[in-house]
Amino acid sequence: MSTSIVAFIIVLGVLVFFHEIGHFLVARLCGVGVEIFSLGFGPRIVGKTVGRTDYRISAIPLGGFVKMVGEEPDADIDPADMPLSFTHKSVYKRILIVAAGPMFNLILALLIFFGIFLVSGTYVLEPVVGSVAEGAPAQVSGLREGDRITAIDGRPIATWEEMAEAITKSRGKALSVSFQRGDEGRTVTITPQTTTMKNFFGEETERYIIGITSGGVVHQRDLTPGQAVVESFAKTYEITRLTVLSIVKLIQGVVSTKTLGGPIMIAQMAGEQAREGATNLVFFIALLSINLGILNFLPIPVLDGGHLVFFFIEAVTGKPVNRRVREVAQQAGIFVLLLLMIFVFYNDLSRIFATS
Repeated sequence: MSTSIVAFIIVLGVLVFFHEIGHFLVARLCGVGVEIFSLGFGPRIVGKTVGRTDYRISAIPLGGFVKMVGEEPDADIDPADMPLSFTHKSVYKRILIVAAGPMFNLILALLIFFGIFLVSGTYVLEPVVGSVAEGAPAQVSGLREGDRITAIDGRPIATWEEMAEAITKSRGKALSVSFQRGDEGRTVTITPQTTTMKNFFGEETERYIIGITSGGVVHQRDLTPGQAVVESFAKTYEITRLTVLSIVKLIQGVVSTKTLGGPIMIAQMAGEQAREGATNLVFFIALLSINLGILNFLPIPVLDGGHLVFFFIEAVTGKPVNRRVREVAQQAGIFVLLLLMIFVFYNDLSRIFATS
């Protein structure tokens, strides 16, 4: 339990710090004054005031905030503070400041993945055949366990993923498959067949297969800094894509709401990853950082995405959204978030009691 609590504090602290430092740095770059930079909500526990900014740690460690000069559109502002007022900056600068928080969460994931790839390289699953299904196209064509696929339709194959992609793109067209068996190289023609399988979200989809499984041969490949950058962008993009798809599938009802989790589940998972090692914990932080970034871009009032919607409307119409509309939208957003928090806590407690 103590490991989970410590890991949770570390994970949440890193995520919140990067999110809020994004708002803070871009606000300062845009000439906006910052009154409070807080890790946590509620009463101030400890802090230090530098210039006009109070850097503090607050009592409730479930988030953080940056309070800017003139943040509320209808607030009374000292004329001397007008040049530092958030509200009095151009709508485009306000968009940049608000978007910076979730963007910094994505940047954090990029940096973490870059570090992991640079230090540990990447692991490549080689295109070595494991089992061959009885009567499958691969068996009919003569493939056996231990054969190494070297090319498909003349295109060199170096990884299992490349081979699977080539089979998928065939759309059932006959393929010229070259493979190595011991010291002997051979080429056969294999026509993939369709089968119905469940995808990542449990949906049934049609796939083209030749009826083989991986032999599980893996090797580590070191990466140059340039390759690590490319891999980190690819990994961030892939996880971002899956996160967005998961939200869409959740709304569509394809993914069960029971999969949602809150602080308790995050603490449990953080503890598990911490016990597995520092690399696992850091990777987990990157995953959560992407999730936090995407969730904050959702067009829900109170979240950054909701503020961005108001600013985009202002950019198009040339005038701010009506105060009453903003207030009602904010109240609705708070209500939705409270319901979501109650629901994820219920899910967390249900999992605990189900396993106890």
